[in-house]
Amino acid sequence: MAPVASDAKTEPGPPVGDPIFEPLHARNLTVKNRLFRSNISGRFDNYDGSGNAVRFNWEQKFARGGVGAIISSFVPVSAEGRIVPNYATIDRDERIPFWRELGKRVHEHDCKFIMQLSHSGRQRDIVAFDTPNGLSPTDHPEAVHGLHANRITVEQIAILVQKFAQGARRAREAGLDGVETHSANGYLFTQFLSPAINDRKDQYGGSLANRARFLLEVIRAIRAEVGDDFHVQSKISAVDLGNAVFPWERKGTRIDDSVQVAKWLEDAGIDAIHVSLGNAFPHPRNPAGEFPIDVAAKVYNQLLPGNGLRALRNYLVFQTPGLRDVFKRVWERTVPPLDQVEGLSLENSHRIKQAVSVPVICTGGFQTASVIRRAIQSNQCDAVSMARTLVANNDLPNLFAAGHDRAPRPCSYCNKCLINTLANPLGCYDERRFSSKEEMVEQILSVYTPGDAWQSPA
Repeated sequence: MAPVASDAKTEPGPPVGDPIFEPLHARNLTVKNRLFRSNISGRFDNYDGSGNAVRFNWEQKFARGGVGAIISSFVPVSAEGRIVPNYATIDRDERIPFWRELGKRVHEHDCKFIMQLSHSGRQRDIVAFDTPNGLSPTDHPEAVHGLHANRITVEQIAILVQKFAQGARRAREAGLDGVETHSANGYLFTQFLSPAINDRKDQYGGSLANRARFLLEVIRAIRAEVGDDFHVQSKISAVDLGNAVFPWERKGTRIDDSVQVAKWLEDAGIDAIHVSLGNAFPHPRNPAGEFPIDVAAKVYNQLLPGNGLRALRNYLVFQTPGLRDVFKRVWERTVPPLDQVEGLSLENSHRIKQAVSVPVICTGGFQTASVIRRAIQSNQCDAVSMARTLVANNDLPNLFAAGHDRAPRPCSYCNKCLINTLANPLGCYDERRFSSKEEMVEQILSVYTPGDAWQSPA
């Protein structure tokens, strides 16, 4: 029977003694439970990087649903670091009032808000017309679209380090609860950390210590700017699995490398580590599940044919029935069965948790209370983060608190939400989870329902 949307009644108040609902204490932050909303967002904001009320509606629905903390989705510290246009940035002081108001509205629901400081490097989904080339440790085009990259100079690295520090300063001035560096999933920090991508011969390439230098410089610069009493965490890909799709590609970062990087991060003053995997996005194991190739064909046809050296190849693969079948078989060769998606990163999270004393957050398809509870009790992680599963059931933490082990209509891991968001509003696009297509559309468009008015300061 196909999964359908949640209609369970929820009751206030978590069960006493449940580790899921024990507060998580980091050095500079206390979160009311062990459930984080991971970084996920649609193209809700304005093209120039300013925010609007749609983002308020998006974040507030997860805060109402009971998560202890929200990690924002990919907030660029500079314009050339956008993965797509229409994401709010933190590249100037004029952005502070928007983020202050957003934090205030999230806090009304006893929920923390952590800003994810980010830079795309060479890996982007849609290229903004004003920033055609990304900055990266390499000048080789990225693997998916073949987007061009400019090899970043040492002088540019120093400037970018300070942009991250200033982004953190602005987040603190906005009254937010902390920041996270997006050092995972193929974006700029991953491009430095990964031996499969970083081909530099200077002090930022070669050895693991050199490849980690940029990230550690950013953490130290953030600490120098915001002080020791503000929460700072990093999201890292524990393993790259760079050859997951094409076996001739290099594997990249290993778990032993990431254990060492985690130790260095703790020494540099980090307060928590967020564990993911994969050196690209999307990746067969992040987000694990189905690859909705029919949706991808429509989206690519609409948005991406003009982007990158591999655009024509991708277009032909997605549009040609035989080639689509080949691609699907290659992709699915390394995708775990759907019943093994949940907790896919726990083994890596456990390795890192054994090596550090700061809290470790693990992401990876979580939506079952007993699975999460067992992961915490067995010290595989201290908390979990969820994205797609909360898009499917915004009130999942409240369902857990009411005694449900899973939502009556769980996420199907179809990944249509993530592919659609390039061209359409973000939401659950699995029609099987709804009584009608109209109900699905209503859910997707709900963030556009007017809420409390907000006017950006002049």
